[in-house]
Amino acid sequence: MAQLLFFYFGGMAVAGAVVAVFTPNLVYSALSLLVTFIHIAGIYILLNAEFIAAVQIIVYAGAILVTYVFVLMLFNPKQE
Repeated sequence: MAQLLFFYFGGMAVAGAVVAVFTPNLVYSALSLLVTFIHIAGIYILLNAEFIAAVQIIVYAGAILVTYVFVLMLFNPKQE
C-alpha cells in the first residue's frame, strides 16, 4: 500500500511540475505548483517526516506561493 501511495504522490508531483513549467497561463502554473507542493508533502508523510511535511505546506505552499501570486497580480502581463 505504501508503495502504491508513493507512486501516486511521485507521479502527481512530476505531472504538476511539468504542467507548472509548460503551461502558458501563469495562474494555472501557480495552481499546479501548489499541487506539486502538496504531493511532495505527501511523500514526506510516507517517510515519517511529519514536521518536514508541515514545513513544506506552511512555508512553500503558504508563503512562497502567495508571494508568487501577489507578484503575478502586481505585474499583470496581460495589460501590456
